[in-house]
Amino acid sequence: MEIIRFADLKSEPWRNGGGVTRQIAGHSGAASGQHGASGHDGGWDWRVSIAEVSKAGDFSPFPGMERVLTVVEGELLLLTVDGAEHPLEKYRPFRFPGGADTTCALPTGDVRNLNVITRAGKYKGFTSIIELSKKRAHPLFAGQLGVLLQGQATVSAPAAPAAAAAAGSGVPGPVALDRYDAVVGSDSGSPEILGRGFLAVVSIDEVTG
Repeated sequence: MEIIRFADLKSEPWRNGGGVTRQIAGHSGAASGQHGASGHDGGWDWRVSIAEVSKAGDFSPFPGMERVLTVVEGELLLLTVDGAEHPLEKYRPFRFPGGADTTCALPTGDVRNLNVITRAGKYKGFTSIIELSKKRAHPLFAGQLGVLLQGQATVSAPAAPAAAAAAGSGVPGPVALDRYDAVVGSDSGSPEILGRGFLAVVSIDEVTG
């Protein structure tokens, strides 16, 4: 079970000084499964990050990429994409071309965004916001990341029956998550999240055919 602690992530200032970004996970074209791959322009096929936006201005262009942006803190981000205005409210994912001429305004103050950027034609990114339950765990599978946006939650990885029997125990003890901590999904002993609050489930699908 892999947990990416938000507190351990390095912040990278924007080139225009409008905010900072912390990369949660990324995948370089050179190898697979690089959850800590560099977030610099070029050489990567997808990345997931959280950005703090404190100043209106231009977004950096990512030609050949597709973006899914979700406001996760703050009330409203006014995004202008190729001349069209899009008011983005909290927890409402918005998809747009990475190479588009994009600017933002902050009519209600600073915001924090969850960003998913994928190379068009190679990967497709999706973001879903779900409400957690204390009674029914939410599993995360391979190709998914779960990011705790709000509330309190724990994650555990159910052991396979044979392994559990050999160890003489059942489910490993739950691990507490802090805000914006991310859990990497797996098809083997899929991690399960319980709690109360909201979870962003990011799915990165490889485009075939």
